[in-house]
Amino acid sequence: MNKENIDQLVDVQYCKTEKCPVRNLQFSFFQMVYVISGSGFLEINDNKVTYNKGSLIMLTPNDQHYFDISEMSEFLFVKFSEHYVREYNWKSINCIECLLYHASHLSGCVLKNKPDEFLVKSIVDSLLHNMKHNDLYQEDLTLHYVNALIVIAARNISKMRPVNATVNSDKRMLAIIGHIQTHIYDPQQLKASVISQKFGLSETYLGSYFKNQCGETIQNYVYNFKMRLIEHRLMFSDMRINEIVSEFGFADESHLNKFFKKRHKISLTEFRKSKQRVMEGV
Repeated sequence: MNKENIDQLVDVQYCKTEKCPVRNLQFSFFQMVYVISGSGFLEINDNKVTYNKGSLIMLTPNDQHYFDISEMSEFLFVKFSEHYVREYNWKSINCIECLLYHASHLSGCVLKNKPDEFLVKSIVDSLLHNMKHNDLYQEDLTLHYVNALIVIAARNISKMRPVNATVNSDKRMLAIIGHIQTHIYDPQQLKASVISQKFGLSETYLGSYFKNQCGETIQNYVYNFKMRLIEHRLMFSDMRINEIVSEFGFADESHLNKFFKKRHKISLTEFRKSKQRVMEGV
């Protein structure tokens, strides 16, 4: 397994190629790929989907992928670290990182809102122009463009139906999912009493409503979403265990370990060591 890292918060690269140089590549960062021209297939996490001109693809740190190029393709690769997403002061998106990680459930282009296609192309054209004409404050300008792409991707991902949702999922269900993802670090906001009051449902009905819409209980959804983020922290960050405890609102390390062992049957430290050995090919 090939592992790629970046030594900066944000990196933008242009590439024109007939053949993907690397197969089964895994990142330690997020990456957006915009297809400027060409077509082919993206193989991601054992799934195969098509890509075409205008596709915007989101890749998360745990994705394994490569491009199977059918015709000469031009790509703009926008790479940014998990730390950048988490620390940037987003004005109205409290948990943009959660939304981006949700892309690991998705395949192919994340652009589902038609008007955003024009916006994304304009931003990509501006990034390409900025790369060709080095001028004063170029880095700051690039960051503004990249931030706009991140917000547009997050907006489109947030409107997508959850993985297990039925075809009848309604807007209130998607709003509840959005609330959970936004407040995943705040246990108080994840209580059934808080969610039911916020969305005008009784606590009793909330449980059956959520399961009918998503195919799993609300407790399972919260558990699985939180677990996936914790797994990412252990695998792709250098955060200490006590920092993860604090971030996700656990009482102490023992409480977090008990939560984690329900699924993995090993401690957080053991999990991190085992994954590091795998990634290092030991």
